[in-house]
Amino acid sequence: MRILFLGDIIGRAGRKAVVDVLPDLRARYKIDFVIANGENTAGGFGITEKIFHELRDAGVDVLTSGNHIWDQRETLDFISRENNLLRPINFPDGTPGKGANVFTMENGANILVMNAMGRVFVQDLDCPFHAIDEQLRTCALKEGADAIFIDFHAEATSEKQAMGHFVDGRASCIVGTHTHIPTADDQILAGGTGYITDVGMCGDYNSVLGMEKNEPLQRFITKIPAGRFQPAQGEVTISGLIIDVSEKTGLANAIEPVRLGGCLKSTEPEFWVS
Repeated sequence: MRILFLGDIIGRAGRKAVVDVLPDLRARYKIDFVIANGENTAGGFGITEKIFHELRDAGVDVLTSGNHIWDQRETLDFISRENNLLRPINFPDGTPGKGANVFTMENGANILVMNAMGRVFVQDLDCPFHAIDEQLRTCALKEGADAIFIDFHAEATSEKQAMGHFVDGRASCIVGTHTHIPTADDQILAGGTGYITDVGMCGDYNSVLGMEKNEPLQRFITKIPAGRFQPAQGEVTISGLIIDVSEKTGLANAIEPVRLGGCLKSTEPEFWVS
């Protein structure tokens, strides 16, 4: 089973790049299921229903999110109708939408996709460790699902690493999102779970975290806002991760980063090409 995860998609340029390249990536690497973080797709802040359907039509099976999930107010309404859009599972009871759901892959296997948000330097939500643990007990690997994928949207690398070890052996893969800069620690943990601290973003890296440089620089230098953050519109780097999952154990056989285009060095797992 092969899963492709795409890091935070930033604004219009990121959306266009994903829509353009995704069909080829699915075919090239025989991808069974695509997950992408979509919380920055609407001008860098949140996601709209129109954008949700645009990415679904392009081949994204599930969209995850994070701290910007409610930046577009319409999301509070349409998320309850769309099981393929997840918000962090550790929001309080009664929050619209779901933080986890089981989906069927192209090959017929079932995959549990879960989205959670860290608390260090981000937002004071319910404990993500307890929320994830409860979900893994309810839907265990190879009992409730053939594969389990977790998007942990968090700021602190220590919290992400701790969560990786916490779920090791109980999930196929856990990836970090939110900080938008890809890390070099992609690996399979001791218990067989694929892990990376941050996948990076699908956006213009000639920027500050995907935003045009002038406004962030202004705020760092003067501490005075001069305007709104705007997504950078230059050439996009597609940043993602491919996970090959054992049909027997549900754990990771191999993981490989994918980085295409833009100003970062391209990384493509050629030996996986069909």
